[in-house]
Amino acid sequence: MVGGALTVTGLPGTAYATDRPQPSEATSAWSKDTSANGWPVTDHDGIAPHKVEGSPITVSLRSGDSATVLLYAARRFFYELDSELRTEDISGHTTDRAVAAAYESNLLSGTALTIRPGAYPLGAKDGFFPQEVQVIRDILADCEGTVRWGGDEKFPKESHFQIDVKPGDKKLTRVAAKIRSWDTTPGTGAGATDPFTPQRRRDADALARTQAA
Repeated sequence: MVGGALTVTGLPGTAYATDRPQPSEATSAWSKDTSANGWPVTDHDGIAPHKVEGSPITVSLRSGDSATVLLYAARRFFYELDSELRTEDISGHTTDRAVAAAYESNLLSGTALTIRPGAYPLGAKDGFFPQEVQVIRDILADCEGTVRWGGDEKFPKESHFQIDVKPGDKKLTRVAAKIRSWDTTPGTGAGATDPFTPQRRRDADALARTQAA
């Protein structure tokens, strides 16, 4: 229990591989000026190292509302799923344009991150126990659809979390403001939620149906 939140711990479930792309399709260079979610690809402009509050983790992301929301997801993952995470376990912005799935390009714009990609690799699924998936679903519900989980992709990557709205989206602005208000209000936000209450489960399940690939 962290700050009143129910913490799920334990080894991940057994992941198994889905059908992978043919070798010729496995990796390609992303050539567009925007990532798959519509954000500008950048080598460094707007990118900065960000601390995951309450953890020893730092990750490079695009500064602004998108970082606020992704950092909330990472913070809850650390609190409720894997408190052993360190900076080397999380990857954010990259300049490497090699992608095996279009959504991996979102790392190029600094609007995505991966958590333990070696444990939850591209093409593998069921790496989390059901109660762990419920925590992830609850995190996504708090983000109100502004964040998408790679586990919901047709070709999954359960380590992947990305911004799922375009630049300037008003929902992202509102959700980021909500998260920032939680950070200054005791008893709210990361570390103060129970993802297994009936209403939160209903909200999480409703979003999961909406975001299903």
